[in-house]
Amino acid sequence: MADITEKSPLDPFPEVHGHGLRLSAWDPESESQLDAWFRGLTDPDFQRWNTPLRIVRDRDDARESLRAKTGGADAAFRIADAESGTTLGHLGVNQIDHVIRVARVGYWVLPEARGRGVAGRALALAAHWALTDLGLNRLELGHALGHEASCRVAERCGFRYEGTLRGAMFEEGRHDVFRDVHLHGRIASDPEPSLP
Repeated sequence: MADITEKSPLDPFPEVHGHGLRLSAWDPESESQLDAWFRGLTDPDFQRWNTPLRIVRDRDDARESLRAKTGGADAAFRIADAESGTTLGHLGVNQIDHVIRVARVGYWVLPEARGRGVAGRALALAAHWALTDLGLNRLELGHALGHEASCRVAERCGFRYEGTLRGAMFEEGRHDVFRDVHLHGRIASDPEPSLP
């Protein structure tokens, strides 16, 4: 399923290859990667469904945000095309708890990469890695209520719908108003999904 390579000096996590993708560390000093990060976080569709703690308004905000995302305890993967190396999006395995062996997963895909199964392929690849090589037992995925595309990606990748969490994420563009979240989960003993 996944091919694991050596760990990058930029990230404590290895590169993961499969499904025509490469998941690797972001490089905050790369101008092309910074551009992709900035475009991803300022994309209107991203902003409709996500309100990060650090709001990104310009390239300086983007560089600060990307630096904060890399080199920490979370696995912050740049999703890239395996052949061309073109950045397609981001996938994070976040809030990793090695004691109870659980983490939360989140992702976004650049507008030009949408409709090609990138999110599903990246999620399947990262989930396999996290539930095997990283040794986790459970992955959770939450998305804003009404985000049907994210719901379909989660379910295709074996993340079962487990319920609605009331007021569990920020409302669009706000840090003082909350909205409901669909919670999906996948555990290590669940069968691997078969992607189209």
